[in-house]
Amino acid sequence: MVDAFLIFLNFYLMPGLVLGSIYALGAIGVSLIFGILRFAHFAHGDLMTLGAYLALTLVAGLGLSPLVALPFAMAGTIVISFGIDRFFYKPFRDKSTIVLVIASFGVALMLRSLIKVIWGVEIETYSVGISRPLVFFDSIRIAERHIWIIVLTLVLMVAVHGILTRTRIGKAMRAVSDSPELARLAGISTERVVKATWVIGGALAAAAGVFIGWDTQLQSSVGWNLLLPIFAATILGGIGRPYGAMAGGLIIGLAEELSSYPWIGSEPLLSPGYKTGIAFAIMVAMLIWRPSGLFRGRVY
Repeated sequence: MVDAFLIFLNFYLMPGLVLGSIYALGAIGVSLIFGILRFAHFAHGDLMTLGAYLALTLVAGLGLSPLVALPFAMAGTIVISFGIDRFFYKPFRDKSTIVLVIASFGVALMLRSLIKVIWGVEIETYSVGISRPLVFFDSIRIAERHIWIIVLTLVLMVAVHGILTRTRIGKAMRAVSDSPELARLAGISTERVVKATWVIGGALAAAAGVFIGWDTQLQSSVGWNLLLPIFAATILGGIGRPYGAMAGGLIIGLAEELSSYPWIGSEPLLSPGYKTGIAFAIMVAMLIWRPSGLFRGRVY
């Protein structure tokens, strides 16, 4: 019984929390961008990939730890996000939403191609060799990076909560999300709010990218491959609800990992190859059962 619990903790629950943390960071950015700019940002996964590769440059070139490279990757991704918004999204803000969605697809393709040109198409890693896990109580083994990923995700979530609830720009963001017209009449600068949205969204996207690269491996399409679960987490929590995105990301990540646990008998309940299908199934079920999501987001 004890051995079964340790296997569950070490190989299913902890990886589920790590994966859920990564999904949550990506989903918060998608949710904020949708709430403020009113379009689904399909280039968000590739922003995550870009942040991961910016960190890789410092890790491989200067020998820095991924933790030390993380703030630089976040800053670089924020700057690039500003440029993307200025040249590819701002000219279309008064157009139909579908125009911005198509533009985000184009940006995704351009970012992916740029990553391939600069860093190549080979699989990259932040570290070489096998790192020893930390051992607690002589039996619980947890990789040190997993602890850092979960702790830093919680710190970033608390920081987002603080910004949204205790700062003027956070309150302005919430006002613009609820009603852009009323926010403008109240004298709120929507452009300032848009910039703040890209600061938060870009920083969290970079963090999610660095964490997935640190936990597994890097390739040019890693962020794109995570986009479906991230959108599933956004829909599950409620479109335009950052707190819902946090919860949705953790739920999707745990559901994917725990679905392969042998709940009945000795064989996995579902093959690990169907993990992404779990996210899609949850997303479809939520759209049918409760389109507004767990936190009552927007319904379009």
